[in-house]
Amino acid sequence: MSATAAGWLQVLVLVAALVAAHRPLGDFMARTFTAVKHGRIERVLYRVMGIDPEADMAWPVYLRSVLAFSAVSVLFLYAFERLQDKLWLSLGFPPVAPDQAWNTATSFVTNTNWQSYSGESTMGHLVQMAGLAVQNFASAAVGIAVAVALIRGFARAKTNRLGNFWVDLFRASFRILLPLSIVAALVLVAAGTIQNFSAGTDAHTLAGATQHLTGGPVASQEAIKELGTNGGGFYNANSAHPFEDPRAWTSLFEIFLLLVIPFSLPRAFGKMIGDTRQGYAIAGVMGILWAASVGLLTWVETAHPGLAPQLAGSAMEGKEVRIGVPLSALFASSTTLTSTGAVNSFHDSFTALGGGITIFDMMLGEIAPGGTGSGLYGMLILAIIAVFVAGLMVGRTPEYLKKKISAREMKLASLYILTTPALVLIGTAVAIAIPAGTGSILNPGAHGLSEVLYAFTSAANNNGSAFAGLSVNTGFYNTALGLVMVLGRFVPMVFVLALAGSLAQQSAVPETAGTLATHKGLFVGLLVGVVLIVVGLTYFPALALGPLAEGL
Repeated sequence: MSATAAGWLQVLVLVAALVAAHRPLGDFMARTFTAVKHGRIERVLYRVMGIDPEADMAWPVYLRSVLAFSAVSVLFLYAFERLQDKLWLSLGFPPVAPDQAWNTATSFVTNTNWQSYSGESTMGHLVQMAGLAVQNFASAAVGIAVAVALIRGFARAKTNRLGNFWVDLFRASFRILLPLSIVAALVLVAAGTIQNFSAGTDAHTLAGATQHLTGGPVASQEAIKELGTNGGGFYNANSAHPFEDPRAWTSLFEIFLLLVIPFSLPRAFGKMIGDTRQGYAIAGVMGILWAASVGLLTWVETAHPGLAPQLAGSAMEGKEVRIGVPLSALFASSTTLTSTGAVNSFHDSFTALGGGITIFDMMLGEIAPGGTGSGLYGMLILAIIAVFVAGLMVGRTPEYLKKKISAREMKLASLYILTTPALVLIGTAVAIAIPAGTGSILNPGAHGLSEVLYAFTSAANNNGSAFAGLSVNTGFYNTALGLVMVLGRFVPMVFVLALAGSLAQQSAVPETAGTLATHKGLFVGLLVGVVLIVVGLTYFPALALGPLAEGL
């Protein structure tokens, strides 16, 4: 079987698995967040923490809970890193430097998992487990909770209540993420992913040298890293490392893990608002954008433009030879479209146009299908923009899911749309205008611009993957990217929750003959067009100066 045929077979297997999981997992998540009863362990935790699980929060209270929990998480993880030399299982590693500790703490709390360090030589086992892996659960659960609050904004009427953040947080963590992660970790261990407390082994290479191989609890972190669309690797090589990703089929399994929750959340959305057709429409838009990215990136990387790739038969630089080009392209598209950031190949070594596609994937706003929770609420914001555009075309006040889209809702949606591009473009402009930013560029010219653009796009969209040719472990980049990650994560959440509160206060508007059918193919096409046009108009000049200029 040719590599291309094998690649498309892998895509078909993946799609079949996602389709099979879509309905049962989506229905389970809907039941989880609409259940009245609280679990026994949850009730104990609520009592210990002084939480009233029956309290229904207005959106400002829900938002304050999100921000307070996240702020405490940043402080805890920062302290954990700074004190790691005094902790059990530190492996003798020194404390993490202040600027890098700040960058890492904000990275993992914001679900970005950007890493300016090599995990196997920087973080002890306890920091990896009790610090980074715990935040993989917590940050993913926060994203799901905010998405659920927005769903309630559509589903409820004449109220300013969106649910209880702490209940949503615990249910997302203990009922959804933890059970799935346990199963996934067992599969990975069975496949050969390591899971131990070893300080490492000295291996003798074929060249006669000695190499120290650090062990650790890898499989457990690998599972939640993918399921939570986090992406932070135990090793610097991430999922290209055989200790994290030992076989080609485990690479495909990891892609399934990072896609399964974001692609199933639209089903939960449809069930919770009482119209599953709306969920299928949102999932359809996500699927179209994902398939287009996978197809285009696979074609670009297998077309092998240039003398060296032609001699090799494909663009093999930066690809894991046991995985190959098609599976690397599939992983790259999926990880940059889901705010995961995990990699099984190095995006900096992709062809110029291939690297540009991964940047564009992130520029879409991580919505196809996006991160756990963040992908769904990002797509729903764009759906509001789409119905507003449709309303302008026919001269009718726009409606979406029986709610009027008035000036207030449009202002909030517009501010959401503008936040991330402002962070990306301003951050990139500052970095290439000052010596502290340009001094880290190892490849001057169009590719150097692409590397800086990729870094700020990845940080602002909470993705975490990187073009490795940029030296980001500096005071400037650790500080600047940390700020961009925080603003890119929590400022949009402010607008999402404010929008949810505004929608929940409205009365349901009855559908009429003039109501736009937002569950049909016409709206799906309109929404795809709005996504591409908004991104294209915003980022095209920057893309033209970077990856497009290099590729042409």
